[in-house]
Amino acid sequence: MFLVLSPLERPRPVQSRLRSARSIPLLALFSIVQLGFPAGVCAATEASVPANRGLWVVVPFVLIGAATLFLGLRLKAAGRETARARELAEHREYERNLAQQELLRRLEQERQLAKEKMQFESQLSEFEKYASLAQLALGAAHEINNPLLGILSHLELEWKDAREEQRTEIEQCIEGAKRISSAVRGLLDYARPGPLKLGQVNLPRIVGDTLRFVEHQPMFRQIHLQNCVPLDLPNISADANQISQILMNLLLNASQATPPGGTITVLAEKVRFADLIELRVRDTGCGIPADILPHVFEPFFSTKRGKGTGLGLSITRNYVRSHGGDIQLESIPGSGTTVRVTLPMQQAGKPVPVNEEVIV
Repeated sequence: MFLVLSPLERPRPVQSRLRSARSIPLLALFSIVQLGFPAGVCAATEASVPANRGLWVVVPFVLIGAATLFLGLRLKAAGRETARARELAEHREYERNLAQQELLRRLEQERQLAKEKMQFESQLSEFEKYASLAQLALGAAHEINNPLLGILSHLELEWKDAREEQRTEIEQCIEGAKRISSAVRGLLDYARPGPLKLGQVNLPRIVGDTLRFVEHQPMFRQIHLQNCVPLDLPNISADANQISQILMNLLLNASQATPPGGTITVLAEKVRFADLIELRVRDTGCGIPADILPHVFEPFFSTKRGKGTGLGLSITRNYVRSHGGDIQLESIPGSGTTVRVTLPMQQAGKPVPVNEEVIV
C-alpha cells in the first residue's frame, strides 16, 4: 500500500515543486518500507500525520534502518577479514617456529659433527702415536734387552768380587740398568698389550690381596691403606692379571703423591641401572694442578723426576679400554686425587664359563 498525498488542484509555486522533486527518492524509499507494514498501521499513519509532514517523520527511521543494515554488513565483512588476517598470522607464526626449530636442529647437528670431528682427529693422532711407539718398542726390545742382560750379569759378578767402597758405584750401575729394563718392558706393554685371558674375577679378593702385598713395601709403610670394597660385589668378566696391574699402578701413583700419615682408600660398587662396576682409588695427597691434569695419560709424561717412566697411567688406560671400560681422574690441588675406573660386568661377544673363577 502506498502513501496517498492530499490532492491539490491549484498549481504550486516553483520552490514547492523543487522540494517535491527532491523528495522523490525519499518517497520511493518510504514506499518500499511501507510495503512491510500492515494496512492498519499505514491508515493510522495517514490519519494521524498530515500529508505534507508524514514523509519527514518516517524518513529518519528508514535511514537509521539502512545505516544499521549497512553497518552490520560492514561489521561482518570486517570480522571475516579479521579472521583471515588472524589465520594468516598464525600460519606465518607456525612457519617461523618451524624454521627456527629446523635452524636449531641443523646448528646442533653441526656442533655435534664438529665435536665428533675433533674426537676423531684426537683419536687419529693418538693412534699414530701408538703406531710410532709400537715400532720403537719392538725394535728396542731386541736392541736393548739382550745387551742389558749381559751388562747386569757382569755387574753382579763384579759386585761379588769388589771391595766395599766399590760396591756403591756398582749398585748404582745395577739400579740404572734395572730402570732401563723397566722402561723397555713398559714400552712393550704399552705398545703391544697381550690378548685378554677372560675369567670370572672376584674383584674384592684381588683388591684385598693387592693391598696386603703393597702394605709391606717401604713406600707404603707410613701410609694408611683402607679397603672399602664390599664382599658381596658381583664378579666381572675380565683378565685377572690386567685388573691386578691396573690396581697396582693406581696404588703406586697414589703412594708417590701421598705424604707420610696420608690415606689411600680403595672403593668399589655396582653402578645403578647398568651392568657396570666402578672402582675408585682415592688419596689425600698433594693433588694435580689443573694445567697438568689433561696430560697425565700421555706416554712418558711424569711430574716425578727420577721416579718412574711416565707410562703407568698410559698402560692403565690401555688395559681399561681393552676391557671396554673407562677411566677418569679428578683432582683438587692440596686435597687429593680420585681415579675412577668403570668396567663392564660382561665382555660383549666374549663368553666366559659361569663357574670359572680366577683366584689371585
